[in-house]
Amino acid sequence: MAKQNSNIPDTNSSAALVPILIQPISMIDDEELAIPFEAPIVSSYNDRIRPLLDAIDKLRHLKVMQEGIQLPTIVVVGDQSSGKSSVLESLAGINLPRGQGICTRVPLIMRLQHHSDPLPELHLEFLGRTVQTDETHISDAINQATDEIAGSGKGISHTPLTLVVKKNGVPDLTMVDLPGITRVPVHGQPDDIYEQISAIITEYIKPEESIILNVLSATVDFPTCESIRMSQRVDKTGLRTLAVVTKADKAPEGLLNKVEADDVNIGLGYVCVRNRIGDESYDEARKEEANLFETHPLLSKFDKSIVGIPVLAQKLVRIQATIIAKCLPEIVRKINDKLSANRSELTRMPQNLTSVPEAMSALMQIIGSSVETLRKVLLRGEFEEYPDDKHMHCTARLVEMLNQCAQELENSSEDNYKDNFLMEEIRVLEETRGIWLPNFLPRAAFLMILQNKVKEISGAPVEFVSKVWEYIEKVVVAVLKRHSEHYPQLESSTRRAAQNLIAKRKDMSADRVAEIIEMEKIIDYTCDPEYLTVWGKLMASKNLFLDVMNNYSRCTLITIDGFGEVEVGHLKSFPSIRDQAFDIKMRITAYWKIVLKRLVDSMALNLQFSVNNLVNMDMEKEILTELMDPHGGGLERLLEESHSVATKRERLNKSIKLLKDSKEVVAKVMDRIAFNAD
Repeated sequence: MAKQNSNIPDTNSSAALVPILIQPISMIDDEELAIPFEAPIVSSYNDRIRPLLDAIDKLRHLKVMQEGIQLPTIVVVGDQSSGKSSVLESLAGINLPRGQGICTRVPLIMRLQHHSDPLPELHLEFLGRTVQTDETHISDAINQATDEIAGSGKGISHTPLTLVVKKNGVPDLTMVDLPGITRVPVHGQPDDIYEQISAIITEYIKPEESIILNVLSATVDFPTCESIRMSQRVDKTGLRTLAVVTKADKAPEGLLNKVEADDVNIGLGYVCVRNRIGDESYDEARKEEANLFETHPLLSKFDKSIVGIPVLAQKLVRIQATIIAKCLPEIVRKINDKLSANRSELTRMPQNLTSVPEAMSALMQIIGSSVETLRKVLLRGEFEEYPDDKHMHCTARLVEMLNQCAQELENSSEDNYKDNFLMEEIRVLEETRGIWLPNFLPRAAFLMILQNKVKEISGAPVEFVSKVWEYIEKVVVAVLKRHSEHYPQLESSTRRAAQNLIAKRKDMSADRVAEIIEMEKIIDYTCDPEYLTVWGKLMASKNLFLDVMNNYSRCTLITIDGFGEVEVGHLKSFPSIRDQAFDIKMRITAYWKIVLKRLVDSMALNLQFSVNNLVNMDMEKEILTELMDPHGGGLERLLEESHSVATKRERLNKSIKLLKDSKEVVAKVMDRIAFNAD
């Protein structure tokens, strides 16, 4: 006898808030699902899950899913002509639309509810309306509602249609029936009908909260079913998928092996059913189904816990109860988080602006608060407004960039002392010789060497200026965006004004740095006593240098203060000029330290001066000039945007009301469960 082990999630691990509901679920064995055909589909278990299911249905009716809060849902999918409609008809005990092509053209939310009144109650909810109907006219009513939602053709729509069925004997279930999957469009259907249907199905089955009821025809190979492929994309383990095998009476041969093999990885197991045929009543269909699985030579071998509509109903009720209990604590958390976020956003929203004076006042407030934030982050090093965003800890980032530039300047000016010591100086001295006394150092040689060294490092300061102002621009734009976030047009204008101003400041800084570099090229002067001090220390090695040059037996690898070990043997070939080369090398080395320090100090001062002027003098003026431009209509745009802010406030208020109502719905059901537990 074949028996399926359903991998229904362990209900004992669900939140403790519904223990009275959950405990019986884990204790129900599949053997208990062997329901005799005389029993009604509904069971006493419905009474225990009804409060939770009502809560989920009310949350769905409140459209809480539009707030990004997913609800546990049984989603019914299947290829076209898989028998999907027959299964749903058998569960609901009503006739659904039939015909050629796609019968379900919109998501059909079926809310089945058992009630004791023998007279059924049916109604449709769509497009904000409620339409009463009955069992006789339900199919026509669904078709008419579908036409209103998706048009009278054969197209489909994402807009759902809700069918509420209150009927004696039906299981307490809420399911979403989706359009049957078809790859080839028929006359009147759009060419991309498959892509449209696939998008709707994926939207509903992708959330982890969804249980997939996959309807498969016994007449086809399960792995070839498109509905299986779609469900496997989002539920690779199969733990959220339950398979219903229809038309068992049409293809009984080998069906048992197909179910037992489980080639398509159905984690929640299989249920095999017989479709209602012709004008059979639902009671007659159930009797025929029970008889089929009792007497058929092949189908009677199936374990009774995996055959029949009543078994399917019981499994769905169990699975539904389990997933609701599992998800409800997370739903509560998400509702609270979303409610808190919306309230926080509402408190941050600006006032409504109805006149030019109000707009002007609001504008000045936005500019003033933006400038004050810039003073904090760019000038004072205060970042309480951005405690976790290190990018906005601006004074620290600017110091990092300055230190990096200073290090790059230091590294780029290092010579290859070991192999070519004094050779550059000798080359320059030879090219600047003249007819004058030989023991005078030519100033032209000093300046030429200095100019070459300045030229080598001139790219780093320019790159520093560009990098710093790009960073400052990002900071300023981020601050302005934050303070004018509710006014996109105002944000655009302030950003444009800031970028124009920063471009000017960047050009001024670049010109200033270029001027400093040019001065260092042509002027050799300092009053810093460190120059003479360092030069004196460096010249202390000259006697050692001369001793090696004059003594051919000594090692030519010597240690010179400030240079380390250097090879000087090659200098013995330049007896007439090497002493001058040594002297000018030490002067350049001592002076170069002053040049680098002066260059970094000048860039730092210029940066601080420029940023100070940017924030304290230029920013407010530049923004006001941009907004007060008679062709710009800044205040008028601000007033226009105030209307959109009012619309957003209204939307937030509606969202808050929806979430509060949702919270109240959940609170009531929790109170009811707690009361029943007592």
